[in-house]
Amino acid sequence: MKRVYNFSAGPAVLPEEVLRQAAEEMLDYQGSGQSVMEMSHRSKVYDAIIKEAEADFRELLGIPENYKVLFLQGGASTQFAMIPMNLMKNRVADYIVTGQWAKKAWQEAQKYGKANKIASSEDRTFAYIPDVSDLPVSPDADYVYICQNNTIYGTKYRELPDTKGKLLVSDVSSMFLSEPMDVTKYGLVYGGVQKNVGPAGVTIVIIREDLITDSPLEGTPTMLTYKTHADADSLYNTPPCYNIYICGLVFKWLKKMGGLSEMKRRNEEKAKILYDYLDGSKLFKGTVDKEYRSLMNVPFVTGNDDLNAKFIKEATEAGFVNLKGHRTVGGMRASIYNAMPKEGVEKLVAFMKEFEEKNS
Repeated sequence: MKRVYNFSAGPAVLPEEVLRQAAEEMLDYQGSGQSVMEMSHRSKVYDAIIKEAEADFRELLGIPENYKVLFLQGGASTQFAMIPMNLMKNRVADYIVTGQWAKKAWQEAQKYGKANKIASSEDRTFAYIPDVSDLPVSPDADYVYICQNNTIYGTKYRELPDTKGKLLVSDVSSMFLSEPMDVTKYGLVYGGVQKNVGPAGVTIVIIREDLITDSPLEGTPTMLTYKTHADADSLYNTPPCYNIYICGLVFKWLKKMGGLSEMKRRNEEKAKILYDYLDGSKLFKGTVDKEYRSLMNVPFVTGNDDLNAKFIKEATEAGFVNLKGHRTVGGMRASIYNAMPKEGVEKLVAFMKEFEEKNS
């Protein structure tokens, strides 16, 4: 069996160790005589799986007791509506638009109240993060919303915005569990897991308990009310059982690897290898201002569409797959999440050097 180096932005590479364990347990989970895929979500065996996954997740992030962890469905895109439905009490919220996903969240929020765009980096194709130290935060805003790591454009907040006492809500989909995070700085933080945590189909929401209310905006569906899921410990309806189980295996793997401080060290080391090469290359160029570079998603270009296409084709043939950039940016993008080994980045850079020599 030959495994490729998968640089996909999501669904993305998973730890090989996790995949092997899942394969071993596929037909018989720990002597139960059945696969987790076949198991009732109301069974004692599955109840232990989801509870242990949550406990490990809480331990990794140091989540305080006054925050609930919810395993939900519908992707991050459903949260674009669910957040204003549940939190927009004054019908006012402020959004910092630093990429396509923050923009979509801002547009969706406009259906439920006044969504103010208080800062944006759209003027330069989202290649930087705007100054967030002194923003015109609305006095009656229910929350300030950010997307902390931008998968498409490869930017990351260095500092959290000064929300002037307002609630901070953050989408961390593509940086989830890549480094330590102080959950207490947020009212609500969430992410789709398919980039850095598990297989597509699960969205994890961490929400402060005082924000969970049984009086969301009028007309909010039962399934889109946080209280519905909080009261039922994420088991109100059938959850994506198997995907949560895989997330649980990833949490165990992260703990075994040394936790989030160690992941941050590894991720910085991997990113440095790629960024150092890009900074010295005459052919390839990164597209993001240096001080805002993501550790997870690295977009780059040659400046020539034909050469970009040639590189992607030859890289794929050499076993470096899913390097094509998002259609709104073009070029290439290497997503180097937790499960991408350092060796994968080193080999990619070696291939890029070889390509540069042949095509200069």
